[in-house]
Amino acid sequence: MDRIDIHIEVPAVKYRELAEQSEGESSAVIAKRVEAARGIQLERFKGTKVHCNAHMNPRQIRKFCEPDAAGHRLLEMVTERLGFSARAYTRILKVARTIADLEYSESVREQHLAEAIQYRSLDRKTS
Repeated sequence: MDRIDIHIEVPAVKYRELAEQSEGESSAVIAKRVEAARGIQLERFKGTKVHCNAHMNPRQIRKFCEPDAAGHRLLEMVTERLGFSARAYTRILKVARTIADLEYSESVREQHLAEAIQYRSLDRKTS
């Protein structure tokens, strides 16, 4: 599980939720945001062999994924409490950078890290 960047459990959806007529964000809107985030990443890594956040090396992670102060505190707390490995820690930083890119944020903030941590739901200490 440690080698998979994102893993979540998806519970069954209740009938009422399926039958509701509420509309979420359209696929076209989401696709445009994803394209923009990919463009940000291509620009970020221009002149290197890296083309997306997932392929960052440790030096690039330190440069582009530096969390804010609240993010550092959050990472320290969850790493100790949940027993994340070094590999899981770097995966969280990369996913948080991507979440920040999707929000057009230049910096990785606590909320980006919190969301990335949620995507590690199956990567928990079993003791």
